[in-house]
Amino acid sequence: MSNVDIRHIVFDIGKVLIHYDPHLPFSRIIPDTAEREWFFANLCTHEWNMEQDRGRSWEEAETLLIADHPERQDHIRAFRKHWREMVPHAYDDSVAIMTALIDEGRDVTMLTNFAADTFREARVMYPFLELPRGVTVSGEVKLIKPDRAIYEKHAGDFDLDPAHTLFIDDTPINVEAARDAGWQAVHFSGADKLRSDLAAYGLAI
Repeated sequence: MSNVDIRHIVFDIGKVLIHYDPHLPFSRIIPDTAEREWFFANLCTHEWNMEQDRGRSWEEAETLLIADHPERQDHIRAFRKHWREMVPHAYDDSVAIMTALIDEGRDVTMLTNFAADTFREARVMYPFLELPRGVTVSGEVKLIKPDRAIYEKHAGDFDLDPAHTLFIDDTPINVEAARDAGWQAVHFSGADKLRSDLAAYGLAI
């Protein structure tokens, strides 16, 4: 068991508390698998979407792609239009862990790469996102994981002691970045492993 006294717990959201998969609506919008894979590899790429998480507007993002691919206008606009279908359900077991920590009186916040407007929608869809003490949303602060600055901003804004803060994220590079910023951090791959990781820090749920 770790001898670190964990005073603050910080949750990522996408693929930790809420499922995310852009293929869900696009399997209907672009039924052909090869064409759909090409679309995500060349147009609405992960990197393109991350810029909205960094604060770029959807209007600017769509205009950028449509200028070069006007024949794909409907498909490009469909990404934002059908965003809700990409986040169809929460991970109830992970949410239960977070809720149990809050009910115990633990200090829980969230740090997420999320476009500002879609996060506002997510809060309506998933009211449990209101339960933690607060959240840093990349699209609102114009910083993004794994940039060190967003970890420092979150710690400063919420008065966290990095050495006594435990971060939970599904992306290894974000976990490593948190450690580089002086935080404790664990890689999320499921609720059972998370319970085990929490127990190793003396946080049995």
